[in-house]
Amino acid sequence: MEMRIMPEGDRALVVDFGEYIDETVNDSVNRLARKIQEHHLDGIQEMIPTFRSLLILFDPERTSMRRVRSEIERLDITASESESKERRILRIPCCYGGKYGEDLKDMEQVTGLSREEIISIHSGTDYRVYMLGFLPGFAYLGGLDERIAAPRLKTPRLSIPAGSVAIGGNQTGVYPIDSPGGWRIIGSTPIAFYDPSKENPILCKAGDYIRFVPIREDEYDEIREHPEAWV
Repeated sequence: MEMRIMPEGDRALVVDFGEYIDETVNDSVNRLARKIQEHHLDGIQEMIPTFRSLLILFDPERTSMRRVRSEIERLDITASESESKERRILRIPCCYGGKYGEDLKDMEQVTGLSREEIISIHSGTDYRVYMLGFLPGFAYLGGLDERIAAPRLKTPRLSIPAGSVAIGGNQTGVYPIDSPGGWRIIGSTPIAFYDPSKENPILCKAGDYIRFVPIREDEYDEIREHPEAWV
């Protein structure tokens, strides 16, 4: 896949793979980031993947823009057969509706579907994590069925509890911390998407897939008490 390498200030480069959101494009972004890590390119300080590009920040005292560009162009980011078959799927328990999903009832009116149909559709898809941003551990998920797409709330809430599973437009996601927001809350997960006490505080990474698994309220409380037992 063709890539464009462009300067971003005096200590960063942007590698762009396309003008649209697509799994193949996003695969190339994540593969380049992985190759840079594997080759331990000198002077690279940070990499920030997005839907279709990779921002690479470097230390100008250790390397140069020309050198970083040259090293990137030499990397082979062709997908191997094993890589193309790999798919890390995280099963995320979700308690839909009730006190955990106050907007699910309104979603029935917005979509014309029943509660059961909305839950079945929402939990019947493997959502791709295209990128992380907005909040620590917030995953931008792709793949929402258009039948349950819904506009954001006209008046955003000042505080949405951590773990809330919501729909906004043609996207779905999980609020990793308490936060203001305007997405429609349809459920909640007892699994933390962001835990600063852990060595790896972010649950998922770009390129992963999320599969929501419906659970009951009593199961929610049990999993929250013992998240390590969830498989």
